[in-house]
Amino acid sequence: MKKFFGFLMLLSLLWSYGYSLDSNNFIRAKDVPYDEGGELFVEWQYHGDDAKTVNIYRSEGEDWGLIKKEADLQGKFTDKSLDYKKGYKYKMEILNEDGEVIDTLHSNSVVPKPALFDMKKLSILIALLLISFFIVYYILAVKRGVEFKIRKIPALESVDEAIGRATEMGKPILFIPGIMDIDDVQTVAGIIILGEVATKTAIYDAARNVPISRSMVMSTGRETVKEAYLKAGRPDAFNDNMVHYLTDDQFGYVSGVDGIMVREKPAAIFMLGTFYAESLILAETGNSIGAIQIAGTAMPSQLPFFVAACDYTLIGEELFAASAYMSKQPHMLGALKGQDMAKLLIMIILILGAILELIAPQLHVVDWFTNIG
Repeated sequence: MKKFFGFLMLLSLLWSYGYSLDSNNFIRAKDVPYDEGGELFVEWQYHGDDAKTVNIYRSEGEDWGLIKKEADLQGKFTDKSLDYKKGYKYKMEILNEDGEVIDTLHSNSVVPKPALFDMKKLSILIALLLISFFIVYYILAVKRGVEFKIRKIPALESVDEAIGRATEMGKPILFIPGIMDIDDVQTVAGIIILGEVATKTAIYDAARNVPISRSMVMSTGRETVKEAYLKAGRPDAFNDNMVHYLTDDQFGYVSGVDGIMVREKPAAIFMLGTFYAESLILAETGNSIGAIQIAGTAMPSQLPFFVAACDYTLIGEELFAASAYMSKQPHMLGALKGQDMAKLLIMIILILGAILELIAPQLHVVDWFTNIG
């Protein structure tokens, strides 16, 4: 029995010795992880006295195609644009100084499999799950009756003042929801605020004018205002002409709105949505007729014009928070609070990451993990 085990040990030593010799020369392919299934990682190495260069071939069947000519004896590359439904194998021909083939090595056959999830983006998934958790948690908290303090926004606090001023003066209210279509998030935010403003104008019985530059926005705006008048208990006071279409042309729309301002001289003007070069033209015209103006946009290049020419301005995220601020609806308040908590968490992670990046070299953290590995 001892002789038998000794013989097996001798065979294992000889096999490992032979494997170590053969492992010095190889060509192998393996699937690239976390890709869409069209890439293989190819690596080769050859040691020999007469060897000078190698040719690399690829095959997906019987025929071989040259993909690397006279390459170095040691190298690697990523073979791209492959079919994830097929298996590929590689062949390496070793050439001497005269270009003669002195040896040939083959790789195993590998299929470039597609991955269900890119683990390199795991941090993004974790962040999305955390944000979703915070939003859902605070929406449920608001529905349970938990109250959250929301910072007062002067522009929104003055909405009642602007509507009351227009009512007392017997002048209309002009609402401009930007110049982009309904697929723009700023336009959606403006339409939501339009609904809250329309509810107040219905209660005060104030005249209103909503010129629109897009047909889909017009339909959405009409339904929003109609619902607001129904909510206020005054469906009979609603008129489709309150929300009307002008033109899709940018400066044609601006000219039409400026004409409305000059002719009707509204007492209050709301400009909430996406604006571009027309922002200063609209704001200056409204300022010239003495109207109280409340503007808001998330376009950084247009904010200075609104700040300079308008009485109140919603800056950036305040435009999106305004809908929750005015409506007090649980899902909006919960989403607003959840996003704030998620942003706070991300800021903490960024600060901790920056601190670790600074102190890691001094504490030899990388060396410590390397020694553990």
